[in-house]
Amino acid sequence: MTKFRPCIDLHSGQVKQIVGGTLSSQVSDLKTNYVSKLPASHYADLYRQHGLRGGHVVMLGKGNNEAAEEALRTWPGGLQVAGGITDQNAQYWIERGAEKVIITSFLFPQGKFSLDRLKSVLSSLGNDSSKLVLDLSCRRKGDTWFVAMDRWQTITEMEITKESISMLEPYCSEFLIHAADVEGLQQGIDEDLVSKLALWCTIPVTYAGGARHLQDLIKVHVSSGGKVDLTIGSALDIFGGSGITFDECVQWNREH
Repeated sequence: MTKFRPCIDLHSGQVKQIVGGTLSSQVSDLKTNYVSKLPASHYADLYRQHGLRGGHVVMLGKGNNEAAEEALRTWPGGLQVAGGITDQNAQYWIERGAEKVIITSFLFPQGKFSLDRLKSVLSSLGNDSSKLVLDLSCRRKGDTWFVAMDRWQTITEMEITKESISMLEPYCSEFLIHAADVEGLQQGIDEDLVSKLALWCTIPVTYAGGARHLQDLIKVHVSSGGKVDLTIGSALDIFGGSGITFDECVQWNREH
């Protein structure tokens, strides 16, 4: 059954909600929906209290390690961590309390997928695929989607298809897929992508991007037959949003 998955997005050490497509090396390009006055540990503890396992702590750029570690100390084994993960630091984050590490950019040197790098990451985790999540966040090109890396600014050569999903599944325990074109805009989810993910994925998958109210949880549930989970960020009241309350999401999970 479709579940709500929480997030803690970190930028410059603060919990923020950002329009995903504006993340670039130019600070002036950045569009921010919300900057929290509360630390990452506050949200980690909130999710812990409500048993919302598998939330994503996403480090968007440098300067976020301390905040991420603070969140993981608050709920050891309850959160997943993403952002700058490589074969050199994957085990470090597991040892710091991450349930799983989430990886994208390291796997795509010069935008080309490297199976050797994926195997290297897995090896650094003791070949335990249960600790690894592959982030296939993407941008749309017509009726297709291509994996995007480097804060979603670089389009890789990998198209998200049934074949590419099947090739990657043996190396990980789940997928996280942001629809970068609609991330943070609160203008609705990409239902086409959600439906395709439900058809192609045989392991757990979480979709993020564009969710704005409770109806979107229902849409994902219906479109995916309950196979795809949904992350909601900017629309949530705990992140300054007005579309859906955190309590509604908690209640949804309890009922489903």
